[in-house]
Amino acid sequence: MKHDEKPFVEIYADGACSGNPGVGGYGAILKAGEKEKELSGCEELTTNNRMELLGVISALEELKRPCRVRVTTDSNYIVKGMNEWIESWMRKGWKNSQKKDVLNRDLWERLLKASQPHDMEWVWIKGHNGHPENERCDLLAGEAIKACRKRMREKVEG
Repeated sequence: MKHDEKPFVEIYADGACSGNPGVGGYGAILKAGEKEKELSGCEELTTNNRMELLGVISALEELKRPCRVRVTTDSNYIVKGMNEWIESWMRKGWKNSQKKDVLNRDLWERLLKASQPHDMEWVWIKGHNGHPENERCDLLAGEAIKACRKRMREKVEG
């Protein structure tokens, strides 16, 4: 690799919610060459779309220098948001095509900031279709939901 060449990183991410809104979790996998890192997290009251966004954001925020990044997700919301809608939202003062406030603006702005140093590619895949990394991210998100529920029970019993 040339000194000025940006490293290539693949990010896979998924979000899940038990109830929508409800307890939510996300999972993400970063791959760079032979290196791989898994991330997950949860929130007690959230939506599926917020968890989808947080999965990608958490992975991008792990990157320490500009990279070439391919994000693969089963979320059309993210892929279309970043490839088609976000420029228009910003031009229109964060209003959507119905002239309503863009939902999850805080996370869209965070995603935009996290993605800016990188050369980004956004790829949509069909969910629950046997894609190994997507299935793993879905499992991580589900495990995060279980961990969140456990913490919630412990607080109540506490």
